[in-house]
Amino acid sequence: MNRSFLPAIVALLLFSQTLYAQVTPTANWQLQDASKVPQPGAAIAQPGFSTNGWYPAVVPGTVLTTLVHNNVYPEPLYGENNRPDRIPESLCRTNWWYRTEIKIPSSYKNKNSWLHFNGINYTARVWVNGKDIGEIRGAFARGIFDITSAVKPGETAAIAVLVSPQPNPGEPHEHTIAQGMGKNGGITAMDGPTFLCSMGWDWIPAIRDRNTGIWQSVYLNATGPVLVKDPLVTTDLPLPALNTADVKIAATVQNITGQPQQGILKGAFGNVAFSEPVQLPPHSSKRITFDPATLPQLKVKQPKLWWPNGYGPQNLYTLQLQFNIQDKVSDEQQLDFGIREISYTTPSSEDLTISVNGVKVFCKGGNWGMDEAMKRIPKERLETQIRMHQQAHYNIIRNWVGQSTSEDLYALCDKYGLMIWDEFFQPNPSDGPNPADINLYLANVREKILRFRNHPSIILWCARNEGNPPKVIDDSLRNIMAELEPLRLYQPSSTSGRGVHSGGPYYTRKPAEYYIFTESFKTEIGSFSIPTLESVQGMMPQQDWEVINDDWAEHDLATKYYRNMIAKRFGEVANLADFVRKSQLANYESYRAMYEGRNAKMFNPSTGVITWMSNPAQPSFVWQLYHHDLEPNAALFAVQKACEPIHIQLNEKEGNIQVINNRPATLKNARAHLTIFNTDGTAVLQQDYNVTALPAVATDLGLVKWPADLSPVHFVKVTLHDANGTLLSDNFYWNTLPLGSDQLTGLEKIPVVTLTATVKRHQVQNNCMLEVSLHNPSTHIAVMAHLQLHRQGGDRVLPVFYSDNYVSLCPNETKTITIEASEAALQGSKPLILVDGFNVNIKAHNDPDAAIALNENAQVSHWPITHLPRPDSTTQKN
Repeated sequence: MNRSFLPAIVALLLFSQTLYAQVTPTANWQLQDASKVPQPGAAIAQPGFSTNGWYPAVVPGTVLTTLVHNNVYPEPLYGENNRPDRIPESLCRTNWWYRTEIKIPSSYKNKNSWLHFNGINYTARVWVNGKDIGEIRGAFARGIFDITSAVKPGETAAIAVLVSPQPNPGEPHEHTIAQGMGKNGGITAMDGPTFLCSMGWDWIPAIRDRNTGIWQSVYLNATGPVLVKDPLVTTDLPLPALNTADVKIAATVQNITGQPQQGILKGAFGNVAFSEPVQLPPHSSKRITFDPATLPQLKVKQPKLWWPNGYGPQNLYTLQLQFNIQDKVSDEQQLDFGIREISYTTPSSEDLTISVNGVKVFCKGGNWGMDEAMKRIPKERLETQIRMHQQAHYNIIRNWVGQSTSEDLYALCDKYGLMIWDEFFQPNPSDGPNPADINLYLANVREKILRFRNHPSIILWCARNEGNPPKVIDDSLRNIMAELEPLRLYQPSSTSGRGVHSGGPYYTRKPAEYYIFTESFKTEIGSFSIPTLESVQGMMPQQDWEVINDDWAEHDLATKYYRNMIAKRFGEVANLADFVRKSQLANYESYRAMYEGRNAKMFNPSTGVITWMSNPAQPSFVWQLYHHDLEPNAALFAVQKACEPIHIQLNEKEGNIQVINNRPATLKNARAHLTIFNTDGTAVLQQDYNVTALPAVATDLGLVKWPADLSPVHFVKVTLHDANGTLLSDNFYWNTLPLGSDQLTGLEKIPVVTLTATVKRHQVQNNCMLEVSLHNPSTHIAVMAHLQLHRQGGDRVLPVFYSDNYVSLCPNETKTITIEASEAALQGSKPLILVDGFNVNIKAHNDPDAAIALNENAQVSHWPITHLPRPDSTTQKN
């Protein structure tokens, strides 16, 4: 073979320009119930077909999204709008027509025209200009159709798609106080590759159309006679050295004509280029591999590596592959990839231990049940969700049962350094039967791997949630992995093998209890997570604010347990505002302990912990770092604290101070300081420590010597500075002795502290940046000061990125918080920062650029005393 080395600058000049643009028909789609359209597909797919009475359709989007957009039904996730008497279950038992017309570009003349569907649910039949061009089966399969014979470049083409829902939508359990959250899932699992959680789980009500529809993008493109398909990039590092990398690239070229073809397959990335001449007989394919064993330029010197969040930068290379025939482009593929190497065990243990580029990674992250209940996931929203995970110092998410699979998810995890524990489409065996159509199931698995395997963020493939797949699927998956995935780990179950375990618990516990475990890699452990008061008020009508009723059950809280736990631990609940105020204490201490408990045993034996869940599919009271409206609650900032790369913590079970070093280098000549305060704000103990912290271990600084004159409730503050005096980590605890007790009602007696504040505003590109300095001028402790950005005289600004929040300030302490929001979200209004907290007042401050004031809405005294009752029920299910 005549393979040539091309200097990159020359190679890029030799790449031809594509003359036939990709076209994405997002507008002019229309939707109608198929029972109301008597004509066949061949007639509907004729230009000029009358769609009088059809609905303007949202594409990409589900059927229900379109119907809500057209005001046929109210917003399903607000209040109890989703009950079946308001949005009928018949939607998931109805076939639907989608239709659009689009002009085929003139540049497609003498080319092959293609129509691409990136995802429909559940099956579809497609017609173009009256011609039946094929079907799509399964939510995770692409539809790629050669429509050359059906269209004429320069003329309008009509596209009609008959979408059918999954055949087994099931009978969902309605979430109510009386019935509880009920059994998860059901018969929907029989249909395999679909959004099986749309039948209803204990974190999402039944979605009435089961997310049927064209849920991913649709586009047209054109090619010549030879296609470039299924590229694969693999990388290998000569560990422990990182100064070179072997990059191996393969792709399939396919001759779609009845004539022999010859041309050149070219490739380039970074400063590397390569090519190979190819001859193809009629209707044939050939796998072409570019190997560093024969192409020295693929031994990349000083590669820019991809690292997980917190361990290094997320460098990505862009690979361009192009097949040229007589210097004209026939087809091309472009993809981003990362140079990195993953291993899964250490010499001392067979338990799952992720190492990236030779560095052990302590996995800290969250489960995604579904990105959004109705698959309303524009990239801008998804990026906010992923960025908040990065901000929380997470380095992994779990794509539970593959329900959040999309190109945008993987690309954004690549960008922000979130590794993905990725799964296929089977739930816990108790939550539904095995797939009925094995071939359909495996075809969707194969599609998923081929589409997304080049993303560096994917670290492993898992076959099933909390159970092993049936032997026929397991055997087939192992064969698929051997063929398509030569390097990644195949993990049959999310709860067994390699020290992996699921199983919760899923409720809020006392911090000390999070330190008790035996497994190495925890894939599910959760806690209630109450949103801000404004988020609660925004998700249900006012009539439901002050009583835990069926509206609360619809949003995942039906039990008495949590409200009673809050009252026992922090004092009787006065009203919703008080419930939220005290719940932020519970959010913070439980989510922090969830990770600090694992930190305490880092790599001895703990190697990873993934909370259930970090992202909410709907407005919820449980299992989230931020609300469905994208406002974070205290949980996000607690996790951000616990998961920071270098961290100091109080072991809330044993009572010792620990330094957690996630960095690959030893921390030397650092200084730690401990201060204990009584509830009156007096410091009753101060202690300094010299710190040397080895990498990838929890360093013990010794037991705290509790003073004899402690108040029943007291506060612990620890700080860690490096050898230059730079603050690396600080942490603040409310505490009582003995450790693990529930006697924290004394917090209600601490006096209100009036903080002072200043704010500076500047602009970075299109973002408003606010630097807020909070100061505690008093002799008392200010607990959990919370900042919330509003438009002056208006609503909250969402989304917003806070560098920190729910901060506690000791006497005479100052903390600076940076707030970032888009200028567009401010809508030309002056920024208003509202402040609340557990015992926090604020001195109002008004500058020309921004203002600060007390959040009156969040004050307990602003609302009547109701004690937030919950109707009695004989059923006490969560």
